[in-house]
Amino acid sequence: MTAFNHLQLTVGNRLSLIPSVHDKSRITQTRLRLFIPQSYLQEPVISRLISAHNLVVNITAAMLTAEQNGEGCFDLELRGTVPQICSGLAYLESLNLRILGKPNTDSDGWHY
Repeated sequence: MTAFNHLQLTVGNRLSLIPSVHDKSRITQTRLRLFIPQSYLQEPVISRLISAHNLVVNITAAMLTAEQNGEGCFDLELRGTVPQICSGLAYLESLNLRILGKPNTDSDGWHY
């Protein structure tokens, strides 16, 4: 599978993807860190990514503790076509969730 080369934030906190593939029907993946505030912890946010946007979602890490003011943090791998991934990211943006892209896909460490 081909990974996205870049994730960048654009004006208005809109997350846009610059894929390394030209074929929009080709399966690709991206990694991100998703912060879910306490108000969404009872909502099936990740389940909707899977069912409504036809994505394969792999949760590579999750942090849910009372010490984080009720905010949950998930490291996710999203797999699907470029339009599916863009649709899923638009859904997350519509919820006003904080999303960090994985800038270095060759390394396991997160960089801020």
